[in-house]
Amino acid sequence: MQYDLAVVGGSFAGLSAAIQMARAGRKVLVIDAGQPRNRFAEHSHGFLGQDGRPPGAILGDARRQLLAYPTARVVDGRADKAVAAGSSDFEITIDGGETFGASRLVLATGVRDILPEVAGLAELWGKSVLHCPYCHGYEVSGGPLGVLATGPVSLHQAQLIADWGDVTLFGNGLFEPDTEQMHALESRKVRFEPTTVTELREDGSGGLIVHLNDGRKAGVRAMFTAPRNTMASPLAEQLGCGFTQGLLGPVISVDDRQQTTVPGVYAAGDAARSMHNIAFAVSAGTFAGVCAHQSLVFG
Repeated sequence: MQYDLAVVGGSFAGLSAAIQMARAGRKVLVIDAGQPRNRFAEHSHGFLGQDGRPPGAILGDARRQLLAYPTARVVDGRADKAVAAGSSDFEITIDGGETFGASRLVLATGVRDILPEVAGLAELWGKSVLHCPYCHGYEVSGGPLGVLATGPVSLHQAQLIADWGDVTLFGNGLFEPDTEQMHALESRKVRFEPTTVTELREDGSGGLIVHLNDGRKAGVRAMFTAPRNTMASPLAEQLGCGFTQGLLGPVISVDDRQQTTVPGVYAAGDAARSMHNIAFAVSAGTFAGVCAHQSLVFG
């Protein structure tokens, strides 16, 4: 079947794009590998009307609502290849070998986090090791918090998170503030600890014990960090989409209508912007779906 729109990625941005096309009565396909970036988090916060719900539960409801539209279809699988097929069509091949055609394409493929190489950190990611204070800060506020440096961007992160608690910025051998930056930290009452972090362990009460390589230990309620990001899918590169360098890694370049540098290909969600949360993904996905539909009408 030839679809009006194929959406690669069935998380918040992708489902938001798809439902706009389905509500216009157009045939829409969502290809979903079932690996949303926030699958490590037990609860989602700050998303209007859904505060405190598990992200998987929100997505489950959204998928059921999409599939209530007769022109919508969801295929579980990983999209491995996408190519332009003629002047205005695209072909997407999934890991099982099946190929689908579509007139428009939305890439909602997300990013993959490259976590700092600290013992214990990966196991605690999304639980007591966090990246977004707007998503998780309220739940751990009011006590000692850590920021594990990944580079200069961690200065900004530490200054920001000081609104949620008593912050220590752990330089971890990757960041050393200059005099001006140290004054900026001090103005926000952020302490700086230059010693390398060797391990993170749970303290038995929901917090963390930070082990330093000189033998000292520090206790925090949670550790924030800003991991580097990489594209979770090769499709944008395969199609020849342009990229820009974001704060933490490359992002797919889009115009003011969420269209990439390749006509007919749109992008939304974490892969297409540097600042990430569910509300931003839903907004961009909705707009991508609307703009993709309008392009079918007006060319």
